[in-house]
Amino acid sequence: MQRESFTSSAVLVPIVKKPAGMELLFTKRTDTVEHHKGQISFPGGAADETDTSPADTALRESSEEIGLDRSAVSILGMMDDLQTPSGFVVTPVVGFIEQLPPLQINTNEVAEVILIPMELFFDDSKRHSKIIELNGTKREVYFFDVWKEPVWGATAFFVKQLVDVVRNPQ
Repeated sequence: MQRESFTSSAVLVPIVKKPAGMELLFTKRTDTVEHHKGQISFPGGAADETDTSPADTALRESSEEIGLDRSAVSILGMMDDLQTPSGFVVTPVVGFIEQLPPLQINTNEVAEVILIPMELFFDDSKRHSKIIELNGTKREVYFFDVWKEPVWGATAFFVKQLVDVVRNPQ
């Protein structure tokens, strides 16, 4: 696929400060959404023409999906884009939430909000990958066994990027 045929999108990678330490916030998508049904993901989605940046897209989508007020998020930066087999170019936007405000879940898109301690993602015994071939292209797909269902695919790729940056800051 040519990059031009991909849909630009962004996700928020929310790091939430909790008394016991940092946690990552995920959503479990409903079985009725158009893309990535039932998967664990970060809040986010396709860019609108009114969005001024990937951060704007990620914050707008997070507000629409889980009612996260953009003023509660401090943007720390962006990580590497990923082209997904489902036709998206996704920009991960890392944000820090000092105090998680009450959320208003859009039940058409989100079945559940999940908070997972960040430290679990640093345990290499909980991470694995496998090579999967899709449409004639082989790619390494990551999995983290840190919840009752695995965090995998693009979401796990972004978590791996975050873990790698924290372990080896440059």
